[in-house]
Amino acid sequence: MIRIAIVDDENAMLHELENHLKRYGEEYNEDFNISLFSDGDEIVDRYRAQYDIVLLDIQMRFMNGLEAAKKIRQQDKEVSIIFVTNMTQYAMHGYKVDALDYVLKPVLYTSLSKCITKAIEKVRRNRTRFITVPVKNGAYRIDISDIYYVESQKHVLVFHTRLGEFKTYGKMIEAEQQLEQINFVRGNKGYLINLSQVIGIKDNQAILPGEQLPLSRSRKNSFLEALAVYWGA
Repeated sequence: MIRIAIVDDENAMLHELENHLKRYGEEYNEDFNISLFSDGDEIVDRYRAQYDIVLLDIQMRFMNGLEAAKKIRQQDKEVSIIFVTNMTQYAMHGYKVDALDYVLKPVLYTSLSKCITKAIEKVRRNRTRFITVPVKNGAYRIDISDIYYVESQKHVLVFHTRLGEFKTYGKMIEAEQQLEQINFVRGNKGYLINLSQVIGIKDNQAILPGEQLPLSRSRKNSFLEALAVYWGA
């Protein structure tokens, strides 16, 4: 599912963009979750790095799109921002907030669809590199290469990362299903280990930066086999 926010203070434009996205979803078999906001301050107040794409009008009554984009970027470096505007000169300032693209009003379906295709390609590239971890009062988008391992503590998952620990409610089987295709392997019942962070094996333990994790008897062989394949041994 692709999560998209549309921000525009014109109600008619909000629904026109929404209809364009629904048409795109039907034509290209994409599943969109679309949220509508009537001004920049509205999305900024609620923003928790929860969107993949933001369609952002530049000229709005309370908070213009450029200012809203700056505040969004403070929380989310990866979201694809597409400006919607009447005037090209405003959109040209998009480089300041790393905007992906812009479309001019009146918005043609063909113009928007090209931008959305580009944004979806970026989303899919990012999803191979990032994971969004819900936490109390918000969420964090974490670079997968920064994760050392995931630990299960009853109904809580602890993501041990280069940036610290992040706790979220969840089951280990869910984390395993999400990460097993990108070189995360169970070392025992309670640890899902990032093979890219393993620097050695000693005394039935996987050695990671600053930490050693025990390998259970039942999972040791499968873990070592996966590690050997990853190392190219």
